[in-house]
Amino acid sequence: MHDVEAGILQETDAKMYVFTYHEDYCGDPVCLAMPVRREPYLSNYLFPYFFNMLSEGANREIHSIVHHIDIHDDFGIMLLTAQYDTIGAVTVKPI
Repeated sequence: MHDVEAGILQETDAKMYVFTYHEDYCGDPVCLAMPVRREPYLSNYLFPYFFNMLSEGANREIHSIVHHIDIHDDFGIMLLTAQYDTIGAVTVKPI
């Protein structure tokens, strides 16, 4: 968030999504629906804020083919495409 690491977004083996703010993070929230807090956010689907960062249509298909990522792998495509030039203050980088 604004070049400061805000937290960790994970996809579990059970296809559960977890976002946890870093304990010492005190900046702006990633989005208004996910205010800064100590407890992790849990979801059965990719959080809407991150889902909206995904490429669509022909761009998504090209990303899938060129990078050998399943076209339905939202998390994989997000890790590939949300590292650079995103709209807004948030980028997503693999660790």
